[in-house]
Amino acid sequence: MAATILGITSRQRKKHRGRDKRSSCSPQRVSSSVCLSTGPGAGQEVQTENVTVAEGGVAEITCRLHQYDGSIVVIQNPARQTLFFNGTRALKDERFQLEEFSPRRVRIRLSDARLEDEGGYFCQLYTEDTHHQIATLTVLVAPENPVVEVREQAVEGGEVELSCLVPRSRPAATLRWYRDRKELKGVSSAQENGKVWSVASTVRFRVDRKDDGGIVICEAQNQALPSGHSKQTQYVLDVQYSPTARIHASQAVVREGDTLVLTCAVTGNPRPNQIRWNRGNESLPERAEAVGETLTLPGLVSADNGTYTCETSNKHGHARALYVLVVYDPGAVVEAQTSVPYAIVGGILALLVFLIICVLVGMVWCSVRQKGSYLTHEASGLDEQGEAREAFLNGSDGHKRKEEFFI
Repeated sequence: MAATILGITSRQRKKHRGRDKRSSCSPQRVSSSVCLSTGPGAGQEVQTENVTVAEGGVAEITCRLHQYDGSIVVIQNPARQTLFFNGTRALKDERFQLEEFSPRRVRIRLSDARLEDEGGYFCQLYTEDTHHQIATLTVLVAPENPVVEVREQAVEGGEVELSCLVPRSRPAATLRWYRDRKELKGVSSAQENGKVWSVASTVRFRVDRKDDGGIVICEAQNQALPSGHSKQTQYVLDVQYSPTARIHASQAVVREGDTLVLTCAVTGNPRPNQIRWNRGNESLPERAEAVGETLTLPGLVSADNGTYTCETSNKHGHARALYVLVVYDPGAVVEAQTSVPYAIVGGILALLVFLIICVLVGMVWCSVRQKGSYLTHEASGLDEQGEAREAFLNGSDGHKRKEEFFI
């Protein structure tokens, strides 16, 4: 029967082309529609709408009917295989389900949409003339989580190159790089593989030891993902660098009889796995116990004094740390503490004596400076010869004698 119907469609298609001019239906802006304008069932109309769905999602394909009089309705897939004939399943694909068959519309539901499902779905209405409308199904492919790889091992002071790959997406995914919440500029390329795209991006930047353990993010987006969503992959930077070493003591002041534990804190990538302890040009005390990062010195004596070192290395360099050990005698410490006040008192007394001597010297100088007399004179016609006092006494009678003594 389906073959007969298709034959009718083929025979009468030319007939319909001649009747297009007599159609009284108005065009639709969004959906496609066809009106039947002659013969039985004149004025019947079928409308369809295009559908877009993400791969694996659910799509609904709807044929809207207007002035439907019970004529035959057939739904076909892009391969022109009949899915439903007047509400009866014709193709055994359980992913297609007839959700509604009424005088107003026919609605089918497609689950787990696949790329091969993409294409035009035919809504055919059989009356005296056979007409159809096509609902185009578009299947998008969301990107998977990007694959991030490093080209070669990153080393302090050098550059690292990272690549990000999304092997399958439709449309082609947009790739972005982020580091410390800042976008990095990458170089992207895309290659079409059938209906899907393979997209790759690379980024380069300089690294230091502080970048070890940092996070770099590659983000992929396209229209198949919900608005505001993306697929991300975080890459933890592995930056290799030369080692450092630092010695920590279990206590600040050590006395005879104490137990001292020295810890050599090392960093480096790769992390150094061997630590060597030494004491200058001398060997370690017999009581010393060196185990990995720690050196234990029990029952300290003054003979243990010296400069202790821990050394380590990796393939990028060498590091050494120093610790000077001075073992204090408790008796010597007490003696030193009691001698401090006497030294302070002696210094104060010496300062007072110096100040007294300075005062006495100043008083003697002032007393010598103030002894003797000073003359002031006012005279006219004085000779420039002789002493100032004689010139004043031998002056003219019209001048008064004036003499002042300052003691």
